[in-house]
Amino acid sequence: MADPLSASMTIAASGLHAQSQRMRVVSENIANADSTGKTAGSDPYRRKTVTFENEFNRVENADLVRVKDVGKDDSPFRVEYEPGNPAADVDGYVKKPNVNILIEMADMRETSRSYEANLKMVTQTRSMLMRTIDLLRNS
Repeated sequence: MADPLSASMTIAASGLHAQSQRMRVVSENIANADSTGKTAGSDPYRRKTVTFENEFNRVENADLVRVKDVGKDDSPFRVEYEPGNPAADVDGYVKKPNVNILIEMADMRETSRSYEANLKMVTQTRSMLMRTIDLLRNS
């Protein structure tokens, strides 16, 4: 049987890693929210999405989380009339990324809170481990 403190650290570490990857994807989406294609009529940046999955760790006897896939959002691009833009098609329309800043900011807030919760779990587990060591030393 696995040590509960070790298992909780492993679970929290998997959450930290997964949320870190998610934050990178959200940041990339925000950074490319106004980018356009390089040539006239070409497709711009397409929003990326993150899919998580459970992974059972037999050593710790615990369910962990990991990033299953970084996919692409197939929703349509925004189209704006900008005839002077080098990325404009023959009719003067430019395709803009399918990134909605409000959604990305909400994802960023949720990711940040999940990361903080996992970090708090690591801190609490470490504190419990240190208290146990102190009790064993003093007995």
